[in-house]
Amino acid sequence: MTTIFDELLRTFRGYLTGFDNETLRGFARGIDWSMPSRPLEPNPLACLAHLDRAAELVPPPARRLAGLLAEHRHAFRWGQTYTAADFGKRFIDNYGWLEAFGTRGHFASNAAAGGFLILGPDILYPDHHHVAEEIYIPLTGGAEWRMADEPFRRQEAGEVIHHESGVNHAMRTGSEPLLALYLWRGGPLAERSTVTGSVEAGGC
Repeated sequence: MTTIFDELLRTFRGYLTGFDNETLRGFARGIDWSMPSRPLEPNPLACLAHLDRAAELVPPPARRLAGLLAEHRHAFRWGQTYTAADFGKRFIDNYGWLEAFGTRGHFASNAAAGGFLILGPDILYPDHHHVAEEIYIPLTGGAEWRMADEPFRRQEAGEVIHHESGVNHAMRTGSEPLLALYLWRGGPLAERSTVTGSVEAGGC
């Protein structure tokens, strides 16, 4: 019997096939999509309130993915790397991620991780870095992204954002929430990022 988790993984994979990007293709080629499922208890978060608006904002190629997340939000195990002691309650209430596959995800993989990030409006995710190489694809447009010493730059839905291992990066939202797909490989897949900025830096 096909479950909502199977449907999410299949739709995730199908979305990636629509891109003509060599770095992204390299990530996808390294994923064994026959990975076994892992039973996890649901864990809803406050940030899921932004999913309805995010689903309205996504362009057609990502509409099925966003619709699955919004419609079945309470079936998934959402997580947070940080606590209110790190960045404050407002950040925590507007932040969360879902690992579809990986060492903690609904499907088990030790080679790669993939899932989704939610940030509410007017939120700064401060400069941070990690060993794993990372790709982000915003499913909603309008958020700003910074890498290394570069200034923040607006990124539109469907752009491929590549972070090499150990490179500092940050994201900030404007008046709309951010829903983004992510992929990790080549490092500890459950590593807590090293934060080098603060929620006040860069101002939102």
